[in-house]
Amino acid sequence: MRLVEIEDLQVTFSQHDGLVQAVRGVSFGLDSGESLGIVGESGSGKSVTCSALLRLLREPPAKITARRMSLGGHDMLKADARTISGLRGRVAAMVFQDPMTSLDPVFTIGHQIAETIMVHRRVSKAEALAQAIEQLRRVEIKKPESVIKQYPHQLSGGMLQRTMIAMALSCQPDVLIADEPTTALDVTIQAQILQLIKDIQAETGMGLIMITHDLGVVAETVDRVVVLYGGKVMETGPVEQIFEAPVHPYTKALLNSIPGQVAGKRRLVEISGSSPNPTHPPAGCPFHPRCPMATIECRRVVPPLETKAPGQQAACIHVPALVAA
Repeated sequence: MRLVEIEDLQVTFSQHDGLVQAVRGVSFGLDSGESLGIVGESGSGKSVTCSALLRLLREPPAKITARRMSLGGHDMLKADARTISGLRGRVAAMVFQDPMTSLDPVFTIGHQIAETIMVHRRVSKAEALAQAIEQLRRVEIKKPESVIKQYPHQLSGGMLQRTMIAMALSCQPDVLIADEPTTALDVTIQAQILQLIKDIQAETGMGLIMITHDLGVVAETVDRVVVLYGGKVMETGPVEQIFEAPVHPYTKALLNSIPGQVAGKRRLVEISGSSPNPTHPPAGCPFHPRCPMATIECRRVVPPLETKAPGQQAACIHVPALVAA
């Protein structure tokens, strides 16, 4: 089943000095049981894309347009506020980067998870609290009966992130969107959280969208990758293919900046320059000001996303498209 379908998504924000072009023509889909990684530097449009899908952006100042944007078969561009609210949590749930800004500090953990459950299910508060305990136990939090009585500030970063995952899973969503879920955690806890997400996905068969700037996280958790830069898709394909034979210069640059990509000691290769200004993005290919392969044509032509290898697409005029037999 096709859980997510996004075609030519455009997201802009009105500001006093002009329009911020945060997302510019992004397209991708997600099937049931599939895992997709959305990667790129800060400001590339990763989080805005998924927030637009769930209609979490305030409109205005945001303006969302697309040829198609569906979630679980529902048209998210035409759905009314009540329908959208019902789809959040039940069809798709999102785990945010910083749980301390997502959890209310004045309510207990149990109250917040139970409230989420009661919004989408007709159960009593006692039943909802019992389910909250089970969800906390499911994400491997010890003594969940005690944890439901605690407040967010009383939990460690790792426990808070597990709590956010428990809350997201409490309504058994078809799609879990994880937005940089391990950024603020130490390496050991990061590995535990990623393994937890993988295990739950395998157990439930839900779809997974992992938003991250860390290609190491992508390598461990997803089947396919979408590489964003300047609000546009630079490359997309199976994760193994992207890592073993990247096509776009930006993808190659990202991979070259990962420690341990090449055996032996070496200096990390930085990407020169800085991310494009979303208010005044460069003409042509958005990566051309930082690309070692850039030519005059790259400054003039916006490269289309074309199939460059079986199952792999990239937006670069220097890589020939695959000619169908």
